[in-house]
Amino acid sequence: MFENISEKFERAFKVLKGQGSITEINVAETLKEVRKALLDADVSYKIAKDFTEKVKQKAMGQNVLTAVSPSQLMVKIVHDELAELMGGGMSELNIKGSPAIILMAGLQGSGKTTHSAKLANYLKTKKGRQVLLVAGDVYRPAAINQLKVLGEQIGVEVYSEDDSKSPVKIAQNAIQHAKLKGHNVVIVDTAGRLAIDEEMMNEISAIKAAVNPQETLFVVDSMTGQDAVNTAKAFHDRLNYEGVILTKLDGDTRGGAALTIRAVVDKPIKFVGIGEKMEALDIFYPERMADRILGMGDIISLVERAQEQYDEEQARKLHKKIQQDDFNFDDFLNQIKQIKKMGNIKDLMGMIPGMGKMMKDIDIDDNAFKSIEAIIYSMTPAERQSPSLLNGSRRKRIAQGSGTDITEVNRLIKQFEETRKMMKTLTGTKGKNMMRMMGNRVKR
Repeated sequence: MFENISEKFERAFKVLKGQGSITEINVAETLKEVRKALLDADVSYKIAKDFTEKVKQKAMGQNVLTAVSPSQLMVKIVHDELAELMGGGMSELNIKGSPAIILMAGLQGSGKTTHSAKLANYLKTKKGRQVLLVAGDVYRPAAINQLKVLGEQIGVEVYSEDDSKSPVKIAQNAIQHAKLKGHNVVIVDTAGRLAIDEEMMNEISAIKAAVNPQETLFVVDSMTGQDAVNTAKAFHDRLNYEGVILTKLDGDTRGGAALTIRAVVDKPIKFVGIGEKMEALDIFYPERMADRILGMGDIISLVERAQEQYDEEQARKLHKKIQQDDFNFDDFLNQIKQIKKMGNIKDLMGMIPGMGKMMKDIDIDDNAFKSIEAIIYSMTPAERQSPSLLNGSRRKRIAQGSGTDITEVNRLIKQFEETRKMMKTLTGTKGKNMMRMMGNRVKR
């Protein structure tokens, strides 16, 4: 995510490394590179120019403390301005109402239907809401079928009227259905086009006027850069929506849309899509995004994702097993499953400070654990429970059964033993104190 702009920002700050003070000359040189980085990220010239002017004014008014280098100070100023450019703070979703109505808008292909389901899943699992999805795209049967499949996948009812061609009537009837069935949130998926046209705008404006939603959310593909910003403005001029969902952010190396939508339409980015899974929808935090753009990672979001998969009773049992040196391959397999639920592995690694740059040219996909799982599943239940049984002949059989070789099996067993030792260390006093500090930081 944002690898290109992160690399260029790092290059810009190198100008100040080794400098004893901030001067107009070295600030000008740094900001020239910063402006280039923003323009390469598909940020408009005006916004890039305004941004660097603000940074310059703040930098020239600062006295550098002896404990802080000029480059560190500049990173701090740029970080704060980036966060401010993206909205300053996170924006809550308004789900007050009986039921609360959320209208989804956007072009065809932006991920509107998928993210309607992702949002439904988020509200159901994290907010405890009873959600109704409404199939309002009457022109594409595939969109209705897609929503039904996704609804079944996440356990959310989908309302549709196969014989109706009036999205306004469908939306109105769906709200009445929600009231009768006890749904407290209604998410209306609407039709999109390949480009903005008057017919589409009139239709979604009519739906909005008829159902009076608490939230109208504009869904847009972040990888289209400045085109996404222009489309966001055109929709906002007609709909005056409350917020934006940026999709495909995990594949966006430039970041132009994320950086400038707020400045252009003055409406917040509320959520970002970061993968294909139904759980791959994150609240947008401008400060955390600024951290990631500047290569600082996002350890808070990483811990939050881990806590979402955290089961207190399972953790207590696991803690006891580790202390008794009884951690086995079944436990190891369960931990892998928990990690996979947290999201894309490369994205998770990028949240660790300093790892984003290291992972830039390394390709890690969701099948990264496939061979490990194959090896473990090729063990007998007794072998998974008692790794000490794994002698040479057993390892050879496991390699053949898993389609791997003996070297891979030996490497996994060695990694397992190292993991077991590390986890035993983490259950000690030092490990507990470290985890407590991380938990306190998330709560703040």
